[in-house]
Amino acid sequence: MATTRKVTVEVPEDLIARALQASGEGVTATIRRGLELVAAGRAYEDLKALRGKVRLGLDLERLREDR
Repeated sequence: MATTRKVTVEVPEDLIARALQASGEGVTATIRRGLELVAAGRAYEDLKALRGKVRLGLDLERLREDR
């Protein structure tokens, strides 16, 4: 299991209320999910930067024959 780090943050009440309602979870789970989304967004941006720069050796017609 990964180690955890305890942090203290100040969050506007309306923001935390909206986030809690949207997630249906508690404060800790909601904040963890938010941080995961930020991290995933960065990874997505990194992948988008590679668009058109990486050549994949896939033959789509051959793949479709396997269906």
